[in-house]
Amino acid sequence: MDTANQRLTLAIDRRIDEPGGIARLRLRSLDGAPLAPFTAGAHLDVHVCDGEIDLWRQYSLCSDPQASEYYEIGVLRDPNSRGGSETLHRIAREGNILEIEGPRNHFPLHEEAPHSLLFGGGIGVTPMMAMARRLRALGKEFTLHYCTRSRSVTAFCGEVEAAGLSDVVVYHHDDEFETKLDLNAELAAAREGAHLYVCGPQGFMDWVISRALEFGIGDERIHREFFSADVDVSGENFEVVAERSGVSVSVESEETIAKALAKAGVKVDVKCEEGVCGTCVADVLEGEIDHRDHFLTEEEKREGEMMCVCCSRAKGKRIVLDL
Repeated sequence: MDTANQRLTLAIDRRIDEPGGIARLRLRSLDGAPLAPFTAGAHLDVHVCDGEIDLWRQYSLCSDPQASEYYEIGVLRDPNSRGGSETLHRIAREGNILEIEGPRNHFPLHEEAPHSLLFGGGIGVTPMMAMARRLRALGKEFTLHYCTRSRSVTAFCGEVEAAGLSDVVVYHHDDEFETKLDLNAELAAAREGAHLYVCGPQGFMDWVISRALEFGIGDERIHREFFSADVDVSGENFEVVAERSGVSVSVESEETIAKALAKAGVKVDVKCEEGVCGTCVADVLEGEIDHRDHFLTEEEKREGEMMCVCCSRAKGKRIVLDL
């Protein structure tokens, strides 16, 4: 069943406040009907709306992919965000209603791999929880490395134990020398053909990915999920043409393609505004792309046939989109 474009209204059946400012939200259908299945690594787009805040935000599913009675997500309260997480923490009360889209999966698990290495940094552990449950059900060899600042802000410990995953989850805390992650040793011990998955803060992900490449793990076996990213949208002015709409506009130095087109009446669906969710991907008919997103693969970027118009720009003076 294709659930990528389905829109649902779900009730918050249960809220569990975990250490580290993380709220675990269990969502059920209003009539108690089973929910569509999802695959490990999938996320929900959640509509966060209250007062002046009207945003869509992406949250990975951490529940068991085999369970159909509910979806579960983890939400980090981040005071440095644009208001989405703060608002969701405030309005997420048991019995309240949320509008969601999905599940969607841009971070799929390769179940045939002989060995899987999962690296979750902070809230980045949420998709890894679903992956760990699935790999355990398949009887596959894997280890989940869960990295946090300290033991006191480490969420999901009870859930790890309840799910029977204590033997495959290794905790690493920045303030405990004896538990710090020895990434070189873990990568050196990886079996031939192993796949690596990483999610967490951008610096953490960049470190894991660059080191994995140095150890000979091919980019096609390195899988990443960005929750957010620092994006620089500045640059020289250029012209963007929406071919099917017959519209041509100038994109200013601090403006995005999506916003420039919106002012000219060409609507492009945008959700994350950070180049991590893929909602705004458009096909490119002409022009060279200055990719600034974290959604497209390196191969897709080299092909130059599509771009994320919420953040990426043209390298030249003109780019033509199939919009």
